[in-house]
Amino acid sequence: MANRIRFYLDQNVAYAIAEGLRRRDVDTLTAQEVGKCGASDEEQIVFATSKTRVLFTHDEDFLKLHSAGYLHSGLVYIKQGASIGNMIRGLMMIYDMFSAEEMDNHLEFLIG
Repeated sequence: MANRIRFYLDQNVAYAIAEGLRRRDVDTLTAQEVGKCGASDEEQIVFATSKTRVLFTHDEDFLKLHSAGYLHSGLVYIKQGASIGNMIRGLMMIYDMFSAEEMDNHLEFLIG
């Protein structure tokens, strides 16, 4: 089987999402856990990519980095305000549909 997605949640994503993913046995790290709070968007994406993790964010600036051709291990974006449950369900759908390799330099949007 292809490599499973591993997520990295930026500093603006609620910790409850990490907990929900972990309860479903999804390898998940948060910016808070790795001391990346306050790091620039570029630093966040470089860190996630260095660890082969798909970055989950509410920050539209990551969409600009993707459009500019910034290389990454995958981005998932949703506007802030969606329910925790909807975000976890959306991330689980991506986790079930894509391999880590398929997410390489790929952007997915979730709708809340």
